[in-house]
Amino acid sequence: MNATSTGALLLCRADPETVRPLAHLLREQMLLARAGEEWSVLVPEGKPWNGGTAQDPEPVDRVLGGWATALAVGSTWPVLALWWDADRAGFTLAAGFRRPVGYIWLTDGTPVGEDEAMRTFAVRLGLDPVLDVQALEELTRPDPDADADARLRGLLAVLTRTGLTLPAGLSPGESADRLRGVAAVQRGVERVEWAGWRDAVRVELDAVESSRIGPWVRGPRARAVAAVQLTAGLPLLLWGARRRSGGWAAAGAVLLAQGALGLAYERARAAAEAS
Repeated sequence: MNATSTGALLLCRADPETVRPLAHLLREQMLLARAGEEWSVLVPEGKPWNGGTAQDPEPVDRVLGGWATALAVGSTWPVLALWWDADRAGFTLAAGFRRPVGYIWLTDGTPVGEDEAMRTFAVRLGLDPVLDVQALEELTRPDPDADADARLRGLLAVLTRTGLTLPAGLSPGESADRLRGVAAVQRGVERVEWAGWRDAVRVELDAVESSRIGPWVRGPRARAVAAVQLTAGLPLLLWGARRRSGGWAAAGAVLLAQGALGLAYERARAAAEAS
């Protein structure tokens, strides 16, 4: 690997229509495409590893971890961030409000993560506790013939059993420019970009109206979830801003937006029914 091979992918265990509203709230330009029956892939059009300042750029893993968390806390489906740069490669899995789990390999494939992370990864994705866990644990053992790219490809091979099918060319080790080029020509690809809060609210409410998530939309349970999102969102947004971390600031912003929209939707529907 070299500096030009830095790249990143966000894999969401949901279809593009479900992913689209939350992806808008990240306020980043991305390409959204289907990646199998139950998966979608988001390819950043910008370069998140150029965040921060010129003297202190934000690492790609930190940005992708923030984005994955932002998407996961506002949804009922897990998000897997894959990333690689000149020195390392790895993944971060975010699922709801649980602490994200991840693993890192050096460029030559040397494992530097915790073995327990792979078992937690398997549990959260509902993988086979024997066969899949054995395959994942192989990725944590020394192998002079497997570099960091090969480790991530091995991880993706395990996930094909869940229905994940990445388009050809969206592969670990490819440069950001190559990833964008491949994603742009996929059938049904969509460009997700920030168009202001008014459009974001409209998109989100349209998604809620057409969803089938039952008790999460209405009632005490929905209000409780919205309140938790508001409570957690503000400190996370402020923390991300202080650290100049675009990814974690986005996580806070998504939580605040989801909570506010949830309460607003609940009140609007209740008022409409009362009248």
